[in-house]
Amino acid sequence: MRIAILSRNPKLYSTRRLVEAGTALGHQVDVIDTIHCYMDITSSRSSVRYNGKPLPYYDAVIPRIGTSVTFYGTSVVRQFEMMGTFSVNESVAISRSRDKLRSLQLLSRKGIGMPRIGFAHHPDKIDDLIKNIGGAPVFTGLRWH
Repeated sequence: MRIAILSRNPKLYSTRRLVEAGTALGHQVDVIDTIHCYMDITSSRSSVRYNGKPLPYYDAVIPRIGTSVTFYGTSVVRQFEMMGTFSVNESVAISRSRDKLRSLQLLSRKGIGMPRIGFAHHPDKIDDLIKNIGGAPVFTGLRWH
C-alpha cells in the first residue's frame, strides 16, 4: 500500500513511529506537510499538489492535524477523500472533535451520561441559565462560567 501521513513535523515521535510501523509491514509511507499542500479542485481530475507537483494516488492517508491548522488541514483531508483515498480519521470527525460544543451535543443525543451544561450567546442570560440547569458549568460566547 501507498500511505500518506499528513504531519507538520516528520521528526515528531508519533509520526516517526507511524512511518517505521508502515515501512516494517512493507508499505510505502510518505510524510507530507499539510500546510504546504494545495489543491486543484475540478470535476474531472482533482488533485493535491505539493512542492510544485501533483501528489501520486495514495491508498490511505493518516491525518495528524494540529489544532492550529484544523480548518486548512481538514480541507486537505477532505480533498483526499473526494479523490477516493481512505482516511483513517475522516475530515468531518476531525472537525467535530475540535468543536467542543458539537461534541457535547453529539454525546447527549446518543444518551451518553454527562453533567448538564448550559450555553448562551449573551452573558445577560447567565442568571436564568444557571438557575435553569442547577448550577455551573455554563458557557456564554467564548467563556466558561
